[in-house]
Amino acid sequence: MKRPRTYSPLTLEAAKLLGANVRLGRRGRRLTVADLAERVGVSEATMLKVEHGDPGVRLGIAFEAAAIVGVPLFAEDRSRLALEAARVEDRLAVLPQRVRQPPEADDDF
Repeated sequence: MKRPRTYSPLTLEAAKLLGANVRLGRRGRRLTVADLAERVGVSEATMLKVEHGDPGVRLGIAFEAAAIVGVPLFAEDRSRLALEAARVEDRLAVLPQRVRQPPEADDDF
């Protein structure tokens, strides 16, 4: 039996905000739930879960729906998003090696 997953209040609020923005963007583009679901490649039920902020929906599906209806994800345009990604990579590069890579598991008993 699958154990239910719990989420922090912050996670739940962020999922609801993303879902509401997807719904707003979909309506602004005059798309039905079925239209958006087809473009994303999921069922209408899954698309409704995205719009209602269900945190159990795969991240890629939620992001794809947001991108299709024009909800900005982290930045308004792709060039800004690329700059932000490069900035994060630069910050990661200065971390000590032991922090960047997990140790190899020694499972040779």
